[in-house]
Amino acid sequence: MQSRVEYRELKCYHNRSEKEKNTQHKKPYFDLGQFPTEQIQQEFRKFLLKEGDTKLFRTMYHYHPYLEQLAKYLSIKRNESVQSLLEQPIEKWILSLKRWMLENGIPRTRVRISSYGNELIVDTELIKFFRRILKWLQPEDTREETEKDIWELEKLGIELRENPIYHVKTINFEKILQPDLREEVKKAIYFNLTREAVGTIQRELSSLRDFSGFLQKEFTEVKSCRDIDRKIWEEYLIHKMTEEKEGKGNSDLVLKIRNVLETVGKIYGYHHLEMLFLNTDIPPERTPEFKVYTDKEMETLNAHIIQMDEQTVRCLIIHQMLGTRISDTLTLRMDCLYQTGDQYMIQIHQVKTRTYEKPISYELAMLIEKAVEYTKEKYGNTKYIFTDEKKTSRPLRYITLKGKVLGMIRREDLRDDDGKLFGFDTHMFRHYYGVQLTELHLDDWTIARLLGHKRLGSVQRYRKMSNQLIADESRKIRAMLTDIIYDNLDGWGEEYEQIRQNAGRKSEEK
Repeated sequence: MQSRVEYRELKCYHNRSEKEKNTQHKKPYFDLGQFPTEQIQQEFRKFLLKEGDTKLFRTMYHYHPYLEQLAKYLSIKRNESVQSLLEQPIEKWILSLKRWMLENGIPRTRVRISSYGNELIVDTELIKFFRRILKWLQPEDTREETEKDIWELEKLGIELRENPIYHVKTINFEKILQPDLREEVKKAIYFNLTREAVGTIQRELSSLRDFSGFLQKEFTEVKSCRDIDRKIWEEYLIHKMTEEKEGKGNSDLVLKIRNVLETVGKIYGYHHLEMLFLNTDIPPERTPEFKVYTDKEMETLNAHIIQMDEQTVRCLIIHQMLGTRISDTLTLRMDCLYQTGDQYMIQIHQVKTRTYEKPISYELAMLIEKAVEYTKEKYGNTKYIFTDEKKTSRPLRYITLKGKVLGMIRREDLRDDDGKLFGFDTHMFRHYYGVQLTELHLDDWTIARLLGHKRLGSVQRYRKMSNQLIADESRKIRAMLTDIIYDNLDGWGEEYEQIRQNAGRKSEEK
């Protein structure tokens, strides 16, 4: 067996750029002879050849230090008579590697900044690399997809309801810790997938994972949904109401658990589960605060947005000018524009509800046409204007767009009117659009049509916010006028002096 993988054996090596072709390398191969057994050498060889089919050569070239460290680690396994990477479960290998790294002073974690600007502690690249090799080497799981603990949604044979800008590939049951309960939940989730959106299914599983963790800690005797009674459920509700990290989504969490457990009850004949819940179990939802960017905040954001790459700029400006939901902007189709006489019209396929049309300005139409031309030139005839670079049949993913903007905000240290670092809430652009429409004195029906609402109820929120903005902006002027009036009350007698004192007390109370 060859104890090396020559670069020329890799497909990516022959697809190098001209600059890479002029780069000199110390040795034109990956050295497999450093690994302790022929079987392990063969396993690494297969992995590297497979990687060469899909990765860039410059990416693979950086595998060298990982391979050297893994060779040093695996050399200690020679004494344990380990001949293959398939002889131990993945997590046992990872635990062993981490122990070796600790003993040799090699960092096992690093800090990663999330798209939201939070610091996350994650495994180092060496651990991730080894885990990827181990997963790739595992024999193909020939079981039915629904028997596995991680389902690949494309293999289920179900027509899924999903928002295309949040592409979900798998759903994971591994963190539902009780084996019997996990199998029961699988049956319920499979049934729910036929009638619920994938996003809803994800929230159901997240809620069940939380509930399962609580049961594992507080009620170890619970093995199946059959064992859950009202007393256990009430203990969980108390736990959620009293835990330090009380979340605003507790009402949704309770509803999602109830939905899954009632489905389990119907499937398995656990009739007590259908009688387990009371309407009073659902905590009242907090009314979300209706926020909107101020004119100054919009100017600050847009002044930096226009410095980003051209298609991202077009996407964000079009999003603001249309006043759509971000899912509707990212799923704009290549043929969305048409003309009626001299008027440009746009067809918007709302992911959440329906398709509607509305008139747009000439300037906006030209911007959309420019975005269409860019996509055709770079990706050919795609379905969507803003397309995923890796899979052009799908629209640009929201997390990709959000990551770009949040990265820009952190680099530029952009602050809102309160001095806080900007977040990135695309729906606030829609709120701003709605408020501006109300200030144009349009009627509720026209505003609802332009926003794509079926009903008029939501328009009142925009009108209320518009009135609040007017009140906030005029507060200084009103305060100045009040001071003038109070000054003129001097010498008008006790009755007017009482007015001044009452006003002063109210101001202090505020």
